[in-house]
Amino acid sequence: MTRSLVDSIGWTLLHFSWQGVLIGCASAVLLALMRNTRPEYRYNVACAALLACVLWPAADLLARLQDGGAGAAAVRFGARMTGAAAADDASLAAWLQEQLLWIVGFWSVCAALLALRMAAGLAWIGRAAGARRPAPHGRRAPARMAAAFGIRRTVRLRVVDNLDSPLTIGTLRPLVLIPASLMTGMPPDLLEALLAHELAHIRRFDYLVNLAQNAAEIVLFYHPAVWWISGRIRVEREQIADDLAARHLGEPRRLARALSELERLQFSSHHLALAASGGDLVARVRRLVKPARQALDWKAALPALGLAAACFSLYAHAAESRTRVQPVLAKVKAVADFSSCAKPVWPASSLKAEHTGTVTLSFKVGPNGRVNDSRVKKSSGHVLLDQAAREGIMQCRFKPGMENGKPVSSWMDMQYVWMLN
Repeated sequence: MTRSLVDSIGWTLLHFSWQGVLIGCASAVLLALMRNTRPEYRYNVACAALLACVLWPAADLLARLQDGGAGAAAVRFGARMTGAAAADDASLAAWLQEQLLWIVGFWSVCAALLALRMAAGLAWIGRAAGARRPAPHGRRAPARMAAAFGIRRTVRLRVVDNLDSPLTIGTLRPLVLIPASLMTGMPPDLLEALLAHELAHIRRFDYLVNLAQNAAEIVLFYHPAVWWISGRIRVEREQIADDLAARHLGEPRRLARALSELERLQFSSHHLALAASGGDLVARVRRLVKPARQALDWKAALPALGLAAACFSLYAHAAESRTRVQPVLAKVKAVADFSSCAKPVWPASSLKAEHTGTVTLSFKVGPNGRVNDSRVKKSSGHVLLDQAAREGIMQCRFKPGMENGKPVSSWMDMQYVWMLN
C-alpha cells in the first residue's frame, strides 16, 4: 500500500467523522417527523441515509485518488483548524498526517476481524442450509403459503437444534430455519404466523439488503451513526414484515401471540440472517394489538439542535471566509524579500518518503510588510510540504502593495517548488 493511498484512505476516514454526524442528525430529524407514517417510508429514509454514509466517503476517496493524494483535503482541514496563525509541527493537521499510517492500520485490522466474523456467520448459515432434517410440514405447507405471498421461488424449511428463533437466509433459493424447540413447544397456528413473517422477508428480498448493511457496518464500524441508522433499518424492516404477515393471516393478534411466545426464548445473535425476533418484541406486539399514534419524544430535539448548530457553524465559517479572503487589488503588487528569511525547512518524513511537488500559496500582506493571513490556493499533494512552505515564507518580510503611492493591505500569490536534487 503506497503512502499516497494510505493518506487518501486516512483522510477519508477522518472526514467521515463529521460527515456521518450530519447524515445521522438529518436522518434522525426526518424519522422523528415521520414517526406516524407507514414503516415503508421510514425504511426508505433509513436506507437512503445508510447509502449516503457509503457514497459520500467513497466519492471523497475517489476524488483524492484522482488528485494523487489527500493533500488538498488535508490542507483545507488544517486551514479550518489552525486559521491564519503560524503553526508548528504540532498543529492538528500535521499531527493527524503523521498518524495516518497508524489510523489506517488500526482500521484495516478491525475491518478484517469484522469481515472474518461475517465469514464465520456465512459459514454457519451454509452448514445449517445443508442440514438433512426437513420440517415435518414437508413441502406443501410452505409452498402453499409462498404462493399466497406471490413468491415463485421454492422455499425450503429446515429444523435446527441450536437455534432459538426462525431465520430466513438466501435469495434465489430461500431457506427458513426453524428451531426444534418451536416445533414441539408452539401450537401449529402460531408457528404458521411466524412462517408468514419470514415469507414476508423473502418476498421483499430483505436478505440482500441485510448483507449490504453488514458490509457497511464493517467498513464504517467506528462511527456510531452508522450503527444507529442500521439499527433503525432493522426495526422498520421487522415492522414491515409484521404488517405483511398480519394482512396475509387476517389476524394481527395471532402474530402478536406468536411473537409473545418468542419473547420467552433466548434470542439468536446471527445478524447475517433475518430473525423473527428482530427489533423490540414488546413494542412490536403492542403495535399489532393496539396501534396508536406516537408522541414526539423530547430526545428527537437533540439531533435537530445538532444539525442546526452544524449549519450555523458552516454559515458563520463561510461568511468569515468571504470577509477574510476577499482580495484587495493593488496597482503595485506585494513582493517577498527572501533575503529576510531562511529557506523553508523540508519535513523529515517528507524527505524520507521523497515527496516533491509545487504548492501555490496566497498571502495577505499588510502595509507594514508583514503577513496578516495566508492560505493554500493549490496543494502540492502533500500536506506537510504545503504547511512547511506556508510557515517558512510567512516569516519573510514583504514589500507591501502600493496604491496611489501609499502602501495598502493586499493579497499576492506565489509558487514554491519542492524538488530533490
